[in-house]
Amino acid sequence: MDILITVIILKNISETIVVFGFGGVIYGLVEVVTRGYTHWTMVLTGGAVFTALYLVNLKLQTDSIIPRCVLGCLIITSAEFAVGCIVNLTFHMNVWDYSDERYNVLGQICPLFSLGWFFICIPATLIADSLKKELR
Repeated sequence: MDILITVIILKNISETIVVFGFGGVIYGLVEVVTRGYTHWTMVLTGGAVFTALYLVNLKLQTDSIIPRCVLGCLIITSAEFAVGCIVNLTFHMNVWDYSDERYNVLGQICPLFSLGWFFICIPATLIADSLKKELR
C-alpha cells in the first residue's frame, strides 16, 4: 500500500512539473511573439497560471468551455494583479504598465486585457484537456 501511495505522489509531482514547465515556456513564447521580449517573472507566472488552469479543467471537465474560460480569466487576472503588485509596484521591475488603459487598477490589470485572457483560455483549455489525456 505504501508503494502505491508513493507512486501516485511521484506521478502527481512529475505531472505538475511537466504542466508548469509547459505553461511557462508557452507563455514566454507568446510574449516574445506579441511583445518582442519577456521577463523571467512572466515565465514563472505563466507556469503557475497554466497549472491552475489545468487543475480547474480536471475538476470541471464535464462543464462546457465557457464557464471554464470565465474561471480561467478570473484566475489569470488575479495572478496578474498579485504578481504585478509584487514585481512592478513593490520591486519596481516595470515588467508591464496598463496605466494608459481605461479602467485600469493600479496600472496592473484592466478590462481589455482581462477580456484577452478569456479568449486565451479557449486554446489553453483545449491544450489542458489534451495534456490531461497524455499525462494521466
